[in-house]
Amino acid sequence: MKHRISRRSFLGTVAAISAVGQAAMAAPPAASLRPVLRGDDFFKKTIPEVSEIIRDQNLSGRVAFALADVASGKWLECENEHIGTPPASVTKAITALYALAALGPEHRFETQIAVTGGIQDGEVQGDILLIGGGDPTLDTDKVAQLAADLKARGITSVKGGLKVYEGSLPFVARIDPAQPDHVGYNPAVSGIAMNFNRVHFEWRRASGKYSVTMDGRSKKHRPDVRFADMRIEDRNAPIYTYRDQAGRDQWTVAKGALGGGGARWLPVRKPALYAGEIFAIMAGSHGIRLGSPEVIESLPEHEVVLRQQSDDLRKVLRDMLRFSTNLTAEMVGLAASRKRLGSVDDLAGSAAEMNRWARGALGMQAPSLVDHSGLGDNSTLTAADMTRALLAVKDADFRSILKSFGFRDAKGKPIKDQAVAVDAKTGTLNFVSSLAGYITAQDGREMAFAIFAADANARAKISRAEREGPPGARTWNKRAKRVQQGLIERWDALYGRVKT
Repeated sequence: MKHRISRRSFLGTVAAISAVGQAAMAAPPAASLRPVLRGDDFFKKTIPEVSEIIRDQNLSGRVAFALADVASGKWLECENEHIGTPPASVTKAITALYALAALGPEHRFETQIAVTGGIQDGEVQGDILLIGGGDPTLDTDKVAQLAADLKARGITSVKGGLKVYEGSLPFVARIDPAQPDHVGYNPAVSGIAMNFNRVHFEWRRASGKYSVTMDGRSKKHRPDVRFADMRIEDRNAPIYTYRDQAGRDQWTVAKGALGGGGARWLPVRKPALYAGEIFAIMAGSHGIRLGSPEVIESLPEHEVVLRQQSDDLRKVLRDMLRFSTNLTAEMVGLAASRKRLGSVDDLAGSAAEMNRWARGALGMQAPSLVDHSGLGDNSTLTAADMTRALLAVKDADFRSILKSFGFRDAKGKPIKDQAVAVDAKTGTLNFVSSLAGYITAQDGREMAFAIFAADANARAKISRAEREGPPGARTWNKRAKRVQQGLIERWDALYGRVKT
């Protein structure tokens, strides 16, 4: 049975960990733990050693892991557990805990429509304001509803124009500047977002010529946009180029890479203009002409006339953990830091505050995160620290918002009726694979674990242009996932297998 948690109960759990002095968890093993087999454990000698599991998959690099009993906090098996390793998207699990503690599970982000100068006979005497409230889930359909609600409220025209405010969170042009310009998982971050700050690029060829569209599509609507433009150029490489030109996202694409047709999501670098343009288009469909949006840095005196709220934070975080959305992680992390500090300047400063919180609230000893999503190269966590964090919140129902981890057979097909329940967060970068969460073994024993695998040498050789799909990375990742499954199967057999 799943239970909803209150902010008080969550904070109480964290406080309780500190109060007991982290008795079982404070000191990780000074040396890596190995299970000691007794006479009645003879059957367990057939279980593969860790070195065998790694060798059988021919996994290069280093594997670090830590495993502990949830009930007692006792360390069960560890290796390289003190070595900092890139956690990739496992970082989002820490971000989720941070946001829950700072904002509370019932928190909702709010986007507002406001007016200046009052309203007379359906006409706004000043400007209409679109005010971002840090909602990472805002999309075209929700903005279309705001436009419809504006019409329903009796507003038919505006004397001024449309102003967009994104200053509730700091503007960041890219989550990780080291990533290629065109990858959709590395958009700009600010206090307003639209469609996860991605724009849909589609191309078709007919009679030897290409037609191109750039739109802000969601389930119900597909409005074309003007803030982002795509130009096809007669070349083979690079496939994409980007520049900020005259206040627009200006893209080019290599004609030689297009083929007969296709589509992809590109990152948005001007989220306020994107959201404003979509809102203006949707308002125009109701006869309300707003013109081109203008981004403002401060809010004038205004009257809020409409509010659009997100789902509660717990639901937002559950989706973030299951779909691993980088933008959501960065926006909720920034919102949490702003709540704690009053203001925050950038992702690095916000991540530093999260590191401080994690040391105090979760008992982590050396968290070194540079963002909230795990995309940045310089983030590191130890397997021992990640496992500490999972143990610290064992009573806060955190497990229920994690994704179930399914085993696969030798052919890569999902195994039905999996005996071991695993709820965890995965993380993937090039030549980095991480997994951390909870195991319920066959006898019902609950364990917390973290597995971090990385080949630093292979990763260091990747050029910026290759980061979307470097040679060998996919194969390496598949091997790492099989090692993760092998370790979990080993742990179930050693610590949770029902004896016969």
